Amino acid sequence: MTGPARLIHVGNAIADLVLEIDALPERGGDVLASSSRILAGGAVNTLVAAVRDGLPAVYAGALGTGPVADVVRAALDGHGIPCLGPTVPGVDTGYAIGLVDAGAERTFVTVPGAEGRLTRAALDGVEVRWGDVVAVSGYSLGHPANALALPGWVASLAEGVTVIVDPSPLVASLPSGTLAAILARADVVTANAREARLMTGQESPARASEALAATAIAARRSTVVVVRDGPRGCWVVDASRGSASGGRRAVHVRGFDVVAVDTTGAGDAHLGVLAAALSRGDDPIAAARRANAAAALAVTRLGPAESPRSDEIDALLGR
Repeated sequence: MTGPARLIHVGNAIADLVLEIDALPERGGDVLASSSRILAGGAVNTLVAAVRDGLPAVYAGALGTGPVADVVRAALDGHGIPCLGPTVPGVDTGYAIGLVDAGAERTFVTVPGAEGRLTRAALDGVEVRWGDVVAVSGYSLGHPANALALPGWVASLAEGVTVIVDPSPLVASLPSGTLAAILARADVVTANAREARLMTGQESPARASEALAATAIAARRSTVVVVRDGPRGCWVVDASRGSASGGRRAVHVRGFDVVAVDTTGAGDAHLGVLAAALSRGDDPIAAARRANAAAALAVTRLGPAESPRSDEIDALLGR
């Protein structure tokens, strides 16, 4: 099987109902939204980010049939992203209600749908080529059917396939055995500071990234760990084979000073561009810096799937 490398995402492509508010209401209270938008989100954010930075992408998760699924399909089609996963008849795709406050922070409530009905048979039907990058999200592992199908399929992937795992904000509620099985095949683990703290018990993002790398080293895995730290950038531990650093010390990769208006999808943009850079052969530090630039530009724009183009990232990196 030959062809250009691709990002294959098996996570959740859903829609986001984004509401802008001044602040979250108190329990039992109410606030008025200043705006509302319905946009494709979830895995779509990462796929679009990769495509805009030059890495072809495909969606291999499940999609439903209904108005929400139509929003997702239209977004994927608009960016030339094929859907290789199954269509679940009679069930619509899920959606998330996102509340974005005046500080650009977002809070989500997610309604599951067809994306949670992935099967091993459907995954086995996806052609995965040498050089492809497979992205697995903890959001997907939160669904019982997906959690049953994904670990064995991920374990069966050839060594020439790069597996990137993002545990997602659901990490504390995921079955530990399921997440461990996925991490056992991970070439790259990328998490935000909160997720890394929940996984390791370490408050410091630097120490958390080192703890995750130490676990990989103890298990004889070759893994790059990236812990995102908001506007401060990210921490990288390169525990991959042949790493000059020995894979034990965290390196801080600084972020970029921007005025954030909406942080929705920033982590997804970071993941998509990180995958694109690594697929081109960038070393983990350079790839993380490029991903930081993409995330910084993404938060200056309203809505998910707002990752910048390659030339915009290049311009920010060149300042």
